[in-house]
Amino acid sequence: MASFATRENPAAPFEAARRRLWNIAYRMLGSAAEADDVVQETYLRWQKAGRSQITHPEAWLVRTCTRIAIDALRAAKRARTDYIGPWLPEPVASPEAGIELADTLSMAFLLMLERLSPAERAALLLRDVFDYDYPRIADILGRREPACRQLVARARKSARAEGQRFDADTDAGERLLGEFLLAIKTGELEPLEALLSRDAEIWADGGGKVLAAMNVVCGQNRVARFLAGLWRKNWVRGSIEQTKINGLPGLALIDGGHVYAVLSLSTDTDGQIARILVMRNPDKLTAYNAP
Repeated sequence: MASFATRENPAAPFEAARRRLWNIAYRMLGSAAEADDVVQETYLRWQKAGRSQITHPEAWLVRTCTRIAIDALRAAKRARTDYIGPWLPEPVASPEAGIELADTLSMAFLLMLERLSPAERAALLLRDVFDYDYPRIADILGRREPACRQLVARARKSARAEGQRFDADTDAGERLLGEFLLAIKTGELEPLEALLSRDAEIWADGGGKVLAAMNVVCGQNRVARFLAGLWRKNWVRGSIEQTKINGLPGLALIDGGHVYAVLSLSTDTDGQIARILVMRNPDKLTAYNAP
């Protein structure tokens, strides 16, 4: 039976679960805007539900939100096949709504999740990020426990195949960004190459809206040359400031007071830069240019 507090304020269970729902939806979709839509749709269904028959509101809300997110991700994956250039998750500047489990909010982690099917992604997040047991995961996904275990096992295997890339903690990340900026500003390749791993990559997401590399640039020397060219042709004209990208240190590229790109780094086991992610798509930078 619903509690007196729930009868008096039907939205109370939803508001109590809102942060958890957003955390799930954002990690599922890699888009803050799409996560907001999923959470809103969950609320609309909550309003229409026979709440007097719902004995565990949070369980109902998580199950509903996750299933909506799975459907939304399937549609998004179809749409992303026509995406122009590399697709990157939408970064959030100050993730108050995403503070929960912040170590799984990074751009590198979200990009790794793109390797997974929607069901694998949901199962891995529910088990390894949100620490739900398999009976609960089975209920959320509407599958048998053995099937959920298989989904998690496949997702973990696929994640391992992505390779070892790490997000530096705040202090180490800020030091690395400082070294990175100094190396770029020298205009020479050697200081840059010294910071990069041999198989370093740079991904740039312009979404067809602005100029950006259409393919991933790979290799220590090629990445260094690409970065040196960006500095000479574009970055030198504006300013570069340290910022937060999904709670971790990153760089904001600014021209005329407008953030036109943000950049995050991940490292290998030796602390060298393994991957550089550059977000240029203006549709995914609204959090950095909010009035």
